[in-house]
Amino acid sequence: MRQEKLGIRSVAEAAGVSVTTVSHALNGRGKVSDKTRIRVQRIAAELGYAPNRIASALRSSRTNLIGFVSEEIATTPYAGLILVGAQEAAAELGLMLMIINVNRDTVEDAQIDALLAQQVDGLIFASSSHRIVTLPKRFDPARTVLVDAYDPGTTSPTVVPDEVGIGVLATRHLVEAGHRRILHLTVEEDVPAVGGREEGYRQVMEAEGLECEIVRVPGPADAAAGAFAIAQARRGPDRATAVFAFNDEMAMGVYQEVVLVPGITIPHDVSIVGVDDLRIVAAALRPGLTTVALPHAAMGRRAVELSVRQFQQDAPPEASVERLPGRLVERGSVAAPAVTFS
Repeated sequence: MRQEKLGIRSVAEAAGVSVTTVSHALNGRGKVSDKTRIRVQRIAAELGYAPNRIASALRSSRTNLIGFVSEEIATTPYAGLILVGAQEAAAELGLMLMIINVNRDTVEDAQIDALLAQQVDGLIFASSSHRIVTLPKRFDPARTVLVDAYDPGTTSPTVVPDEVGIGVLATRHLVEAGHRRILHLTVEEDVPAVGGREEGYRQVMEAEGLECEIVRVPGPADAAAGAFAIAQARRGPDRATAVFAFNDEMAMGVYQEVVLVPGITIPHDVSIVGVDDLRIVAAALRPGLTTVALPHAAMGRRAVELSVRQFQQDAPPEASVERLPGRLVERGSVAAPAVTFS
């Protein structure tokens, strides 16, 4: 006990604050500004001070643990950034994530039970793609935050991408480059991302007085779907000079199809914008693919902040949906239109 007391006093002296402020900053309790909390945590780490989490939990009825249920995002290249953002936020707040990865179609009861047995302060349920889900019954809505997923039957706070804004950003970029015939390639799947991005595309095209040209194809939104969609579009009498693809994989399919057409190059004859910023695709294509990066890291960070707010307040949560904006990543696949796509 003496070593711990000396340790916390050393942190307080180095930070120029009271012992109480240090305790609150390290345990996520009390009214401490984010700036002070982060500074105290940094100084504590530099001094090598680590509070006894078990003893602290017995005194405060908190464990400073957040359970993070990853629905396949730990194995998904771009969605894994949700975990990165969540871990960074948790570390800054003196918390620890306990992460389990589950299959989309089967949430393993034993894993969930083991997680809940750790008496976690809060729960985060994150999907690998923006879709509507049903929160598992053993998840308490008052202690759960949803990420990249939406359950209309729960009061849990939800953090998702602004899909309409993503469609607006991608389409607006092509319009500003001078394009007037812009094709939107998408899939028939009934998920928020599909509907939202199409709505954003429509908003820009209609605001500019331009005709909407949409090709929807069945199946997963992969390269094969992109190649098939652009092949279907090229059968028409008029050719678009730009393509807004639902995601980077579909955009890659457009690249694969375009190279088969003699005399057609990207971006001289057709400009392309995707969504995801899937680095193994977008940065590897030649020319590099201009795309809209999804706010995965920001969503993970925000989920932790909302989780902390939940367990620091005793009042039931209010249902809310926060939509975070995407970010345009410019590479080499967009240029002013030269000739029609034929």
